[in-house]
Amino acid sequence: MLRLDQVSKQHGRQILFLEASMSVFKGEKVGLVGPNGSGKSTIFRLVTKEEQPDSGQVALEKNVTVGYFSQDVGEMAGRSVLEETMAGAGEVATVAEKLHELEHKMADPAFADELEDLVVAFGDAQARFDELDGYALEAKAREILAGLGFVPEVIEGDVGKLSGGWKMRVALARILLLKPNLLLLDEPTNHLDIESIIWLEHFLRDFDGALVMTSHDREFMNRLVTKIVEIDGGELTTFSGNYDFYENQRAILERQKEAQFARQQAMLAKEQAFIERFKARASHAAQVQSRVKKLEKIEKIEPPKKRRVVEFDFRSPPRSGEDVVKLDHVSKAYGSRKIYDDLTMLVRRKERWAVMGVNGAGKSTLLKLVAEAIKPDAGQVTVGASVKLGYFAQHSMDQLEGDKSVIEILQAAFPLATIGSLKTLAGAFGFTGEDTDKSCRVLSGGEKARVVLALMLYNPPNFLVLDEPTNHLDMETKETLMKALADFDGTMIFVSHDRAFLAALSNRVLEVGADGVRTYGGGYTEYVAQTGYEAPGIRA
Repeated sequence: MLRLDQVSKQHGRQILFLEASMSVFKGEKVGLVGPNGSGKSTIFRLVTKEEQPDSGQVALEKNVTVGYFSQDVGEMAGRSVLEETMAGAGEVATVAEKLHELEHKMADPAFADELEDLVVAFGDAQARFDELDGYALEAKAREILAGLGFVPEVIEGDVGKLSGGWKMRVALARILLLKPNLLLLDEPTNHLDIESIIWLEHFLRDFDGALVMTSHDREFMNRLVTKIVEIDGGELTTFSGNYDFYENQRAILERQKEAQFARQQAMLAKEQAFIERFKARASHAAQVQSRVKKLEKIEKIEPPKKRRVVEFDFRSPPRSGEDVVKLDHVSKAYGSRKIYDDLTMLVRRKERWAVMGVNGAGKSTLLKLVAEAIKPDAGQVTVGASVKLGYFAQHSMDQLEGDKSVIEILQAAFPLATIGSLKTLAGAFGFTGEDTDKSCRVLSGGEKARVVLALMLYNPPNFLVLDEPTNHLDMETKETLMKALADFDGTMIFVSHDRAFLAALSNRVLEVGADGVRTYGGGYTEYVAQTGYEAPGIRA
């Protein structure tokens, strides 16, 4: 269905691909992986002809329709969410527009002389619309939008009033409604909550076309893909299996390459030592020359490329008291909408609470109450003795000074720290080399989130309140964060849409719903086993 043959591509001085090849067959679900900037999005643009290879060929089978979802959604305005979604449905949307135009002309006296031709054209268009299952289009669009978290009143509302994140969901809905033969998805789970991610996972599992995607969500990737294509150093390497299998295979291959390189280096050293020892002896001249020629003919094994994995040893926080925070008969409402009514709970030292709940249930509100960022309408929130609280919220990123660089922000926060330790800290969160000199004004949302996390964890509090800390983090940075938090000797309460993050870090679950609050002993994995749900109302 899709083939890249000996493709080379260069952006400025950066070589992205050098005679690289890959293929995608009908029905395959393929994950593209590689470091940031390695060329994952470039592959999508080569397939959609937005870019051309410098050499080689990108070949698509005849009559293959391609649907491409990228992070750049463009402008959306002037239509309802439903209309905007349906407008992206390909030929069926074009035929629907033609039917609408013909209906107006047939009802207009100005076109009375053309009525017979208009009726024939309308009949042809209607037959094609029926053939394309056009009459079911609106129902399918509503189903997809509901799956992606849109409530009915928003579906009917102006798409131009949506935030950037919700416009992303509309763009994704358009592509899914198109039902192409080949679906290209660049980070489709960004901006989605856990309910929408699980819905999308089920939708794509049933999708009978070919799928090529990138994702920073390990669980999402593991459950969908059957093949991984790794981009590294200009090469494309294909692995059968899901992401976990790829990681294991890559580790085995790296060990094999290291062993081959070590064996050859040992052999070369032995031969070179013989040559050096006997080159001055006439009696060994023939043997020396023979070994010199042998070494000249040997194809040298390149030293294996090592992935740069930055780890940061976060220091231990001071010990807090046993009772970290207590909510005593707390109530909170926004206008007439009651979020919490007479809520009582206690968070104890070393507990790690994952907060679950559908959109709008009050997850972020609970974290704000705990962090004392907002006051309850009734009741009391009491933070315990010796508690040092760190609160990560989406608005935290807006408080970074735009004129300062990443390293200047860190230096201002930790004036006594060495530049080396701060650069190590920055590196642990993905800022290496010249990236540390970027001003905060030009950082993406994900990069700003990484700066805030770095500030919080360098001198860690003993109580972390985290609202979606993994948004936009790549897989490697997530792994670094998860490892740091797994070793964190303190207390946590957090909201996350990442199931691997939830499973790795929680030992308690609090579920917020319309019928109140429920608590579960054990972490997210035990919650799924006990309830049969991966998220409230969403079956595992």
